[in-house]
Amino acid sequence: MKQKQASWFTGYVTVEIRGDAPEQFFQECSRQGIPVWDIKKTSSDICQGNVKLTDIKAIKQVIRNSNYKLTFAKRSGYPFIIRRFRRKKELLLALAMSVLLVLILSNIIWKVEIAGVPSDIEEKVNQQLEDYGIHPGAWTFTLDSPSDIQQQLIEDVPELLWAGIQQNGTTFYLEGVEKLLVEEEENLEPRNLVATKKGVIKYMYVSKGVPAVEVNDYVQPGDLLVSGNLNEEIESNEQEEEEDSQQTLVAAQGEITATTWYEVAVTVPFETDYETLTGNRETKYYLEFGSVRIPIWGFGDPEYELKAYETEKKPLKFFNWTLPISFVEETISEKVHTNMERTKDEAIAAGIQQAKNELALELGPEAEFISEKVLQETTESGKVKLNLYMTVEEDISTPQLISENQMSR
Repeated sequence: MKQKQASWFTGYVTVEIRGDAPEQFFQECSRQGIPVWDIKKTSSDICQGNVKLTDIKAIKQVIRNSNYKLTFAKRSGYPFIIRRFRRKKELLLALAMSVLLVLILSNIIWKVEIAGVPSDIEEKVNQQLEDYGIHPGAWTFTLDSPSDIQQQLIEDVPELLWAGIQQNGTTFYLEGVEKLLVEEEENLEPRNLVATKKGVIKYMYVSKGVPAVEVNDYVQPGDLLVSGNLNEEIESNEQEEEEDSQQTLVAAQGEITATTWYEVAVTVPFETDYETLTGNRETKYYLEFGSVRIPIWGFGDPEYELKAYETEKKPLKFFNWTLPISFVEETISEKVHTNMERTKDEAIAAGIQQAKNELALELGPEAEFISEKVLQETTESGKVKLNLYMTVEEDISTPQLISENQMSR
């Protein structure tokens, strides 16, 4: 049985031997090292057996030196199936073209459905999808992943609270949820605004509460900036007529920007290495099956000294089945390695920028750098060490709840 299964791929033939004592012919084959299996005697002078297709020439050599008659009764195996198909080239070509056509049609978007949003938002979403290349007739393997499209769509259409994207066969489904802007006044507890760090007040905007400082005032951490006790404004103008008058407390709100100062220490080497892309690139396309790649466009590697590879794979579909075949797009970009020797002035400029970047991560994007000054500068071991004094404008206010003791005063 194993012999038969192994020979199916290479092909085997059922031979029929006629003559006196035909089984002796197969015994002779065995003596000459020709494997024969499934031997059976159909009559007194006829015997059949299976031999490999590759052993037919040896069988014919044996038959020439005997009185037996050889007949090929049956041909089996993969090579004979292929031979039969080759005789029907038109049918085989039509079958291959049909499969290829279905494969192509299965990897094209034929319908885009949008649900769950009003018509005006649906129109915006549809326009954005068009800009992303998602429309009837688009190749599925040229599109970004559903999660990337979903994130980009929410950023580009602010009216969307949520978007769910699913590709089912040749149909692209999108379900969205409209963002409902409900303006509700927050019920905040009574509070003051106090300073978080020392600085000089540069700008003040108070929407609720009583200002406790003015522009150009110097404040320390914990100093009161805006009071949530509205009675303090009354007391500053006139004396209360009734000592037991009820206090009016609110949640102080506002923006208080102050000029603040920081000392930052950085170290910058005179020599630096970095890699950059030149902009030259080539794109190749493959069909990938397992670990085997078959190039379909772009042959040979570009003659770049240094290369950066970026690969994107998209599985092909046949109707609703995902095939174990992927369409691969590989982009090869040229990159260059640069070794730069900075001058002292360039190293100082790079150190100042580095200090700004580090401080911006700590303070946030709303902080504005006003000026910087080098307090100390030392050079050693191929590096320049800087102590910088930096002036920044930032919001220094933070809420502080009004305690019961403050309420009773």
